[in-house]
Amino acid sequence: MEFLNKTWKGIVLSLIISVPSWILGNMFPVIGGPVIGILLGMVITIFIKEKGPFKQGIGFVSKKVLQYAVILLGFGLNLSVIMETGKQSLPIIITTIATSLIVSYLMCKFMKIPEKISILIGVGSSICGGSAIAATAPVIDAVDEEVAQAISVIFLFNVIAAVVFPTLGTALGFSHVTGDAFGIFAGTAVNDTSSVTAAASTWDAINHLGTQTLDKAVTVKLTRTLAIIPITLALAVNRAKKENSKENSFSLSRALPRFIIYFVLASIVTTICMSMGVSKELFLPLKTLSKFFIVMAMTAIGLNTDIIKLIKTGGKPIVLGFTCWVSITCVSLIMQKLLGIW
Repeated sequence: MEFLNKTWKGIVLSLIISVPSWILGNMFPVIGGPVIGILLGMVITIFIKEKGPFKQGIGFVSKKVLQYAVILLGFGLNLSVIMETGKQSLPIIITTIATSLIVSYLMCKFMKIPEKISILIGVGSSICGGSAIAATAPVIDAVDEEVAQAISVIFLFNVIAAVVFPTLGTALGFSHVTGDAFGIFAGTAVNDTSSVTAAASTWDAINHLGTQTLDKAVTVKLTRTLAIIPITLALAVNRAKKENSKENSFSLSRALPRFIIYFVLASIVTTICMSMGVSKELFLPLKTLSKFFIVMAMTAIGLNTDIIKLIKTGGKPIVLGFTCWVSITCVSLIMQKLLGIW
């Protein structure tokens, strides 16, 4: 009861803002609910003179609800199907992820970009945009302004990719008969699922391919999503080792975030159930709730973010995001050539 008394105002405020954000995100999927939620949150917080009554509730939503969203995200992953249909693109996925992480590390050192922002942008660019950032932020203990910065950067290049990639695909001579090459390209070089869907759907419409490209792109994108597991676990172990280096008392069980373990278990449960003939439609409500929780958490992050400070510090992260995006795009194309897909 005491918990509710301290948090209900912030939770309700986040919920009220997240509902129209969710609706607008469905209407404009290239932008997406999480970005709209962050933007609305940052604008509305300017007009809240006394933030004290909302603070604990907003903090709960931005931290705990974000973790619940990641756990529920696991119910959208059938590991056996993803690995079976995504294995063609696996070498490309591995190389693009490695490229983004290496580039973000080097740019962090070269441009003196804060480490946590570099990690979030590197992971968001290489894996699955907002979902990867949502999973990584609690592991590295990123503050809300760092999460908002990373999401904003990822959003910028998502929109550019969704608009430019179909034209680029035509210029590069991707096949108009099959959507495989462009589907793999979109699935590995575009950050967020909504923009992957937009780019692939546009290619299908231009070339009258039904949903061939879209199906391929989404499968590749879901295969990329699996990288959340090893990446977040590696970051958690690395952080724990740093924190315990002086005491020399590292413990793997303490290092692994519980919500990541639950995310893995949710994926395993989904895989087992579907192998036994359970329809994937059964898990749709949980997937939808996961997406809504992400919007709600991003709204709370927006409420905790100083938009003026965000704009002033945005230059270097944008350069980092651009460099990661261009690097991933080039590596994806090179790998497709080497593998004979394109």
